Amino acid sequence: MEKHRLSFYTRAMNRSFIKMHGLGNDFVILDSRADGYIPDEAACRAIADRKRGVGCDQIVILAPPQSPEADLFMHMYNCDGSLVRACGNATRCVGRLLFEETGRDRAVIQTVSGLLKVWAEPNGHIAADFGPPRLQWQDIPLAQAADTLSVPLRVGELADPCCVNVGNPHAVFFVPDVEAVPLAEVGPKLETHPLFPDRANIEIAQVIDRGHIRMRVWERGAGITEACGSGACATLVAAVRRGLTDRRATVTLDGGALSIEWREDGSIIMSGPASRSFQGMLTEG
Repeated sequence: MEKHRLSFYTRAMNRSFIKMHGLGNDFVILDSRADGYIPDEAACRAIADRKRGVGCDQIVILAPPQSPEADLFMHMYNCDGSLVRACGNATRCVGRLLFEETGRDRAVIQTVSGLLKVWAEPNGHIAADFGPPRLQWQDIPLAQAADTLSVPLRVGELADPCCVNVGNPHAVFFVPDVEAVPLAEVGPKLETHPLFPDRANIEIAQVIDRGHIRMRVWERGAGITEACGSGACATLVAAVRRGLTDRRATVTLDGGALSIEWREDGSIIMSGPASRSFQGMLTEG
Protein backbone atom coordinates (compact mmCIF):
# COMPACT_ATOMS: atom_id res chain seq x y z
CA MET A 1 0.00 0.00 0.00
CA GLU A 2 1.44 3.35 -1.03
CA LYS A 3 1.50 6.41 1.22
CA HIS A 4 1.09 9.91 -0.18
CA ARG A 5 2.00 12.91 1.99
CA LEU A 6 0.23 16.23 1.55
CA SER A 7 1.70 19.54 2.64
CA PHE A 8 -1.03 20.53 5.09
CA TYR A 9 -3.38 18.87 7.53
CA THR A 10 -7.01 18.23 6.65
CA ARG A 11 -9.60 15.71 7.73
CA ALA A 12 -8.49 13.72 4.71
CA MET A 13 -5.32 12.72 6.56
CA ASN A 14 -4.91 9.09 7.59
CA ARG A 15 -7.69 8.18 5.20
CA SER A 16 -7.44 5.36 2.70
CA PHE A 17 -8.10 5.94 -0.99
CA ILE A 18 -8.42 3.94 -4.18
CA LYS A 19 -6.99 5.23 -7.45
CA MET A 20 -8.99 4.16 -10.52
CA HIS A 21 -9.35 5.22 -14.12
CA GLY A 22 -11.57 4.81 -17.14
CA LEU A 23 -9.38 4.96 -20.26
CA GLY A 24 -6.87 7.16 -18.43
CA ASN A 25 -9.50 9.55 -17.03
CA ASP A 26 -8.33 9.05 -13.44
CA PHE A 27 -9.88 9.43 -10.01
CA VAL A 28 -8.97 9.38 -6.34
CA ILE A 29 -11.89 7.72 -4.56
CA LEU A 30 -12.50 8.31 -0.85
CA ASP A 31 -15.10 6.38 1.15
CA SER A 32 -16.90 8.82 3.49
CA ARG A 33 -19.98 6.73 4.16
CA ALA A 34 -19.01 6.34 7.83
CA ASP A 35 -18.19 9.96 8.71
CA GLY A 36 -19.56 12.21 5.95
CA TYR A 37 -16.19 13.80 5.11
CA ILE A 38 -16.30 16.16 2.11
CA PRO A 39 -13.02 17.85 1.06
CA ASP A 40 -12.85 21.59 0.59
CA GLU A 41 -11.34 23.15 -2.54
CA ALA A 42 -7.86 23.34 -1.05
CA ALA A 43 -7.92 19.65 -0.09
CA CYS A 44 -9.14 18.69 -3.58
CA ARG A 45 -6.32 20.63 -5.20
CA ALA A 46 -3.75 19.06 -2.85
CA ILE A 47 -4.97 15.51 -3.46
CA ALA A 48 -5.18 16.04 -7.24
CA ASP A 49 -1.71 17.60 -7.56
CA ARG A 50 0.31 15.23 -9.74
CA LYS A 51 3.68 16.24 -8.21
CA ARG A 52 2.87 16.72 -4.53
CA GLY A 53 -0.35 14.74 -4.07
CA VAL A 54 -1.78 11.54 -5.46
CA GLY A 55 -2.69 13.07 -8.81
CA CYS A 56 -5.99 12.78 -10.64
CA ASP A 57 -8.50 14.48 -12.91
CA GLN A 58 -11.30 14.26 -10.34
CA ILE A 59 -11.83 13.41 -6.66
CA VAL A 60 -14.77 11.10 -5.95
CA ILE A 61 -16.42 10.89 -2.52
CA LEU A 62 -18.67 7.96 -1.58
CA ALA A 63 -21.47 9.00 0.80
CA PRO A 64 -24.69 7.46 2.16
CA PRO A 65 -27.58 7.58 -0.34
CA GLN A 66 -30.30 10.20 0.00
CA SER A 67 -32.79 8.09 -1.98
CA PRO A 68 -34.09 4.63 -0.98
CA GLU A 69 -33.51 3.51 -4.57
CA ALA A 70 -29.78 4.23 -4.49
CA ASP A 71 -26.85 2.18 -3.18
CA LEU A 72 -24.78 5.27 -2.41
CA PHE A 73 -24.35 8.96 -3.19
CA MET A 74 -21.35 9.95 -5.30
CA HIS A 75 -19.90 13.46 -4.90
CA MET A 76 -17.37 14.53 -7.56
CA TYR A 77 -14.89 17.41 -7.68
CA ASN A 78 -12.47 18.55 -10.37
CA CYS A 79 -8.77 18.88 -9.72
CA ASP A 80 -9.32 22.63 -9.19
CA GLY A 81 -11.90 21.90 -6.46
CA SER A 82 -14.97 22.83 -8.52
CA LEU A 83 -18.10 20.67 -8.43
CA VAL A 84 -18.65 17.99 -11.08
CA ARG A 85 -22.31 17.27 -11.79
CA ALA A 86 -21.78 14.22 -14.01
CA CYS A 87 -18.87 11.95 -14.92
CA GLY A 88 -19.44 8.77 -16.86
CA ASN A 89 -16.05 7.19 -16.24
CA ALA A 90 -16.22 7.88 -12.48
CA THR A 91 -19.72 6.40 -12.38
CA ARG A 92 -18.49 3.22 -14.03
CA CYS A 93 -15.47 3.00 -11.69
CA VAL A 94 -17.66 3.36 -8.62
CA GLY A 95 -20.00 0.77 -10.12
CA ARG A 96 -17.14 -1.70 -10.27
CA LEU A 97 -16.30 -1.02 -6.61
CA LEU A 98 -19.93 -1.63 -5.64
CA PHE A 99 -20.02 -4.91 -7.52
CA GLU A 100 -16.83 -6.06 -5.76
CA GLU A 101 -18.27 -4.97 -2.40
CA THR A 102 -21.74 -6.48 -2.75
CA GLY A 103 -21.24 -9.40 -5.10
CA ARG A 104 -24.08 -8.08 -7.27
CA ASP A 105 -23.84 -7.07 -10.93
CA ARG A 106 -26.26 -4.13 -10.89
CA ALA A 107 -26.48 -0.96 -8.76
CA VAL A 108 -27.95 2.54 -8.61
CA ILE A 109 -25.64 5.49 -7.94
CA GLN A 110 -27.06 8.84 -6.84
CA THR A 111 -25.41 12.10 -7.96
CA VAL A 112 -26.38 15.76 -7.87
CA SER A 113 -27.74 15.21 -11.40
CA GLY A 114 -29.95 12.26 -10.45
CA LEU A 115 -29.96 8.47 -10.20
CA LEU A 116 -27.72 6.48 -12.54
CA LYS A 117 -28.10 2.75 -13.18
CA VAL A 118 -24.89 0.75 -13.65
CA TRP A 119 -24.30 -2.91 -14.48
CA ALA A 120 -21.53 -5.36 -15.29
CA GLU A 121 -21.35 -6.76 -18.80
CA PRO A 122 -20.14 -10.27 -19.78
CA ASN A 123 -16.97 -8.90 -21.38
CA GLY A 124 -15.89 -7.32 -18.08
CA HIS A 125 -16.87 -3.80 -19.05
CA ILE A 126 -19.09 -1.62 -16.87
CA ALA A 127 -22.13 0.09 -18.40
CA ALA A 128 -24.10 3.11 -17.19
CA ASP A 129 -27.47 4.56 -18.17
CA PHE A 130 -27.26 8.35 -18.28
CA GLY A 131 -30.92 8.85 -19.09
CA PRO A 132 -32.05 11.31 -21.78
CA PRO A 133 -29.99 14.35 -22.78
CA ARG A 134 -31.31 17.87 -22.32
CA LEU A 135 -31.23 19.91 -25.51
CA GLN A 136 -32.99 23.23 -24.83
CA TRP A 137 -30.77 26.30 -24.56
CA GLN A 138 -32.01 27.01 -21.03
CA ASP A 139 -30.95 23.51 -19.95
CA ILE A 140 -27.36 23.63 -21.23
CA PRO A 141 -27.41 26.43 -19.97
CA LEU A 142 -26.62 29.16 -22.50
CA ALA A 143 -26.56 32.85 -21.65
CA GLN A 144 -29.03 33.64 -24.44
CA ALA A 145 -31.58 31.89 -26.63
CA ALA A 146 -30.07 29.83 -29.46
CA ASP A 147 -30.70 26.73 -31.53
CA THR A 148 -28.52 24.19 -29.71
CA LEU A 149 -28.10 22.16 -32.91
CA SER A 150 -25.84 24.91 -34.29
CA VAL A 151 -24.89 27.60 -31.78
CA PRO A 152 -23.48 30.84 -33.25
CA LEU A 153 -20.09 30.72 -31.56
CA ARG A 154 -16.62 30.93 -33.08
CA VAL A 155 -13.16 30.83 -31.49
CA GLY A 156 -10.36 30.56 -34.00
CA GLU A 157 -11.18 27.87 -36.56
CA LEU A 158 -13.81 26.26 -34.34
CA ALA A 159 -17.39 27.34 -34.99
CA ASP A 160 -21.08 26.44 -34.69
CA PRO A 161 -21.00 23.77 -31.96
CA CYS A 162 -23.89 21.50 -31.08
CA CYS A 163 -24.63 21.93 -27.36
CA VAL A 164 -25.89 19.11 -25.14
CA ASN A 165 -26.45 18.72 -21.40
CA VAL A 166 -25.70 15.21 -20.12
CA GLY A 167 -25.88 16.13 -16.44
CA ASN A 168 -23.30 18.82 -17.27
CA PRO A 169 -22.88 21.23 -20.21
CA HIS A 170 -21.05 20.23 -23.40
CA ALA A 171 -20.22 22.03 -26.63
CA VAL A 172 -19.31 19.66 -29.48
CA PHE A 173 -17.36 20.96 -32.47
CA PHE A 174 -17.11 18.76 -35.57
CA VAL A 175 -13.84 19.07 -37.46
CA PRO A 176 -12.04 17.27 -40.33
CA ASP A 177 -9.04 16.36 -38.16
CA VAL A 178 -9.03 16.41 -34.34
CA GLU A 179 -5.24 16.19 -34.20
CA ALA A 180 -4.90 19.50 -36.04
CA VAL A 181 -6.89 21.45 -33.41
CA PRO A 182 -4.76 23.31 -30.80
CA LEU A 183 -6.99 22.13 -27.96
CA ALA A 184 -4.74 23.44 -25.19
CA GLU A 185 -5.06 26.91 -26.70
CA VAL A 186 -8.76 27.07 -27.58
CA GLY A 187 -10.09 24.86 -24.78
CA PRO A 188 -9.82 27.37 -21.92
CA LYS A 189 -11.20 30.18 -24.09
CA LEU A 190 -14.27 28.13 -24.97
CA GLU A 191 -14.78 26.71 -21.47
CA THR A 192 -15.07 30.20 -19.99
CA HIS A 193 -16.82 31.91 -22.92
CA PRO A 194 -19.60 34.29 -21.75
CA LEU A 195 -22.12 32.16 -23.65
CA PHE A 196 -21.65 29.46 -20.98
CA PRO A 197 -22.59 30.87 -17.55
CA ASP A 198 -21.68 27.56 -15.86
CA ARG A 199 -18.64 27.05 -18.11
CA ALA A 200 -18.67 24.08 -20.50
CA ASN A 201 -16.88 20.90 -21.45
CA ILE A 202 -15.45 21.22 -24.96
CA GLU A 203 -15.39 18.28 -27.37
CA ILE A 204 -13.56 18.22 -30.71
CA ALA A 205 -15.03 15.43 -32.85
CA GLN A 206 -14.12 13.85 -36.17
CA VAL A 207 -16.64 11.47 -37.74
CA ILE A 208 -14.75 8.48 -39.18
CA ASP A 209 -17.88 6.69 -40.40
CA ARG A 210 -21.46 6.17 -39.22
CA GLY A 211 -20.30 3.85 -36.46
CA HIS A 212 -17.08 5.52 -35.34
CA ILE A 213 -16.14 8.94 -33.96
CA ARG A 214 -12.69 10.19 -32.92
CA MET A 215 -12.93 12.70 -30.09
CA ARG A 216 -10.69 14.84 -27.88
CA VAL A 217 -11.86 16.76 -24.85
CA TRP A 218 -11.15 19.81 -22.73
CA GLU A 219 -12.96 19.26 -19.41
CA ARG A 220 -14.09 22.28 -17.43
CA GLY A 221 -12.05 22.51 -14.26
CA ALA A 222 -9.60 19.81 -15.38
CA GLY A 223 -8.26 20.73 -18.83
CA ILE A 224 -7.27 18.13 -21.40
CA THR A 225 -8.04 14.62 -20.16
CA GLU A 226 -7.47 11.27 -21.82
CA ALA A 227 -11.18 10.46 -21.73
CA CYS A 228 -14.55 11.90 -20.73
CA GLY A 229 -17.55 9.58 -20.56
CA SER A 230 -20.23 12.26 -20.46
CA GLY A 231 -18.38 14.02 -23.30
CA ALA A 232 -18.51 10.84 -25.40
CA CYS A 233 -22.25 10.63 -24.73
CA ALA A 234 -22.77 14.28 -25.68
CA THR A 235 -20.72 13.81 -28.84
CA LEU A 236 -22.79 10.87 -30.06
CA VAL A 237 -26.02 12.77 -29.36
CA ALA A 238 -24.68 15.74 -31.32
CA ALA A 239 -23.63 13.52 -34.23
CA VAL A 240 -27.01 11.80 -34.37
CA ARG A 241 -28.85 15.13 -34.23
CA ARG A 242 -26.85 16.28 -37.26
CA GLY A 243 -27.40 13.03 -39.13
CA LEU A 244 -23.70 12.13 -39.11
CA THR A 245 -23.83 8.73 -37.38
CA ASP A 246 -26.14 5.93 -36.34
CA ARG A 247 -27.55 5.89 -32.81
CA ARG A 248 -24.85 3.48 -31.67
CA ALA A 249 -21.17 4.11 -32.28
CA THR A 250 -17.67 3.65 -30.93
CA VAL A 251 -16.16 6.87 -29.62
CA THR A 252 -12.35 6.72 -29.59
CA LEU A 253 -10.71 9.15 -27.15
CA ASP A 254 -7.04 9.77 -26.40
CA GLY A 255 -7.13 7.00 -23.78
CA GLY A 256 -9.16 4.39 -25.66
CA ALA A 257 -12.65 3.56 -26.88
CA LEU A 258 -16.14 3.70 -25.35
CA SER A 259 -19.31 2.20 -26.79
CA ILE A 260 -22.15 4.74 -26.77
CA GLU A 261 -25.79 4.21 -27.69
CA TRP A 262 -28.60 6.79 -27.74
CA ARG A 263 -31.61 4.55 -27.52
CA GLU A 264 -34.94 5.25 -29.15
CA ASP A 265 -36.45 5.65 -25.66
CA GLY A 266 -34.07 8.59 -25.11
CA SER A 267 -31.60 7.00 -22.70
CA ILE A 268 -27.87 7.19 -23.37
CA ILE A 269 -25.93 4.00 -22.56
CA MET A 270 -22.16 4.08 -22.13
CA SER A 271 -19.97 0.99 -21.80
CA GLY A 272 -16.23 0.54 -21.35
CA PRO A 273 -13.45 -0.59 -19.01
CA ALA A 274 -13.11 0.60 -15.40
CA SER A 275 -9.68 -0.16 -13.97
CA ARG A 276 -7.94 -0.08 -10.59
CA SER A 277 -4.53 1.60 -10.46
CA PHE A 278 -3.54 1.26 -6.80
CA GLN A 279 -4.69 2.02 -3.27
CA GLY A 280 -2.99 3.91 -0.50
CA MET A 281 -3.25 6.16 2.53
CA LEU A 282 -3.27 9.95 2.74
CA THR A 283 -0.97 11.02 5.61
CA GLU A 284 -0.02 14.30 7.26
CA GLY A 285 2.99 16.01 5.67
